[in-house]
Amino acid sequence: MDRRQFSVATASLLGATSRLFSEEAATNKRQWSVGVIGHTGRGDYGHGLDTVWGHLPNATVTAVADASASGLAKELGKLGLDSAQGYLDYQRMLKEARPEIVAVCPRHLDQHHAMILAAVDAGALGIYVEKPFVRTPKELDDVVAACRQNGTKLAVAHRNRYHPVLKQIDQMIAEGKIGRLLEIRGRGKGDHRGGSEDLWVLGSHVLNLIAYFGGTPETCSANLYRTGRPVVKSDVVQGGEGLGWLAGDELHASFRLGKGVTGYFDSIANDGTNNFGFGLHLIGSQGTIQIQCDDSPLARLIPGNPYQPSDSGRPWIPVFSAGVAKSEPVADLHQRIYRHVIPVEDLLAAIIDDREPICGLEDAGITVEMICGVFESHRLGRTVEFPLQERNHPLSQFG
Repeated sequence: MDRRQFSVATASLLGATSRLFSEEAATNKRQWSVGVIGHTGRGDYGHGLDTVWGHLPNATVTAVADASASGLAKELGKLGLDSAQGYLDYQRMLKEARPEIVAVCPRHLDQHHAMILAAVDAGALGIYVEKPFVRTPKELDDVVAACRQNGTKLAVAHRNRYHPVLKQIDQMIAEGKIGRLLEIRGRGKGDHRGGSEDLWVLGSHVLNLIAYFGGTPETCSANLYRTGRPVVKSDVVQGGEGLGWLAGDELHASFRLGKGVTGYFDSIANDGTNNFGFGLHLIGSQGTIQIQCDDSPLARLIPGNPYQPSDSGRPWIPVFSAGVAKSEPVADLHQRIYRHVIPVEDLLAAIIDDREPICGLEDAGITVEMICGVFESHRLGRTVEFPLQERNHPLSQFG
């Protein structure tokens, strides 16, 4: 996938604010049936992946599946559907309702692989899946093969990747507005989940953006720690939320990226940053661009050499889709991204245009490889190359 495809997909925003995105115009030409898969008590319905369709006039939820009877009844009421549109078995829902678009909503990661493959097998044209995507490179391989064989378009809910300000940041870097890009530094939330859980749950957003700006990762070198000492086999446990094998409450990773810069990701449990570290910094010789995930504005420019002392505090200047310190031309842009409206509009347009979604199989797959690369590098005690040779979960192979 062309990583600058995002610029093409969102160019209309800057050209005519009355027409937000070319995707919206394209997808409004037809109606889409949507099947929602949730699981109350096992990841529920994610971060609004069930309700986003109500914000699209051309998408209609026609069926819902939830293995919890009480949860299903509640969800049907929430979406204004009758009992005949509810299923306790998502496999049955897919076969009988035959939705064109399937929302794989549960946050619990261990369910995604089977749900996605079932949706592909049932003939879904498009799938929108909660992050994190899948647990292992092997699961990724299965999903990619199935989607490619059946022509199914799949998009992952890394919402920040769909923000048009990324195009503006691309231009700023290309024009040297922050000098030479020296490195990219990212962090998770650093709360009680710090370490490998933070890497999956929040770090997946950050690594996705690191690869977007820095290029496809080539290598990874990482270390995991538990209470200050290196992680050993006895520290490996099954994590919550279906994340699979986890270990450690602290990690430090570096990635050599395709554009010749190095990206770093760090996570320490209870680091005291009060979640303000969640995001990344693009550090240049003459300025820094800070991206705080899910925030509005998403990006801020801190001008000046970051290593040169300054007698006065450096300003943090907001960056919008129209440019630095310029008013955001779309008043509801943050809500349209936060509610997943723009991501699913892009998915529907990708089906029509027969192209990859902005955050599709390749880009979201790279994120999975980067996360597993952290585990594999620590397990082997050395730098590892991408794509990973070990396609199962690295921590399951800990000797």
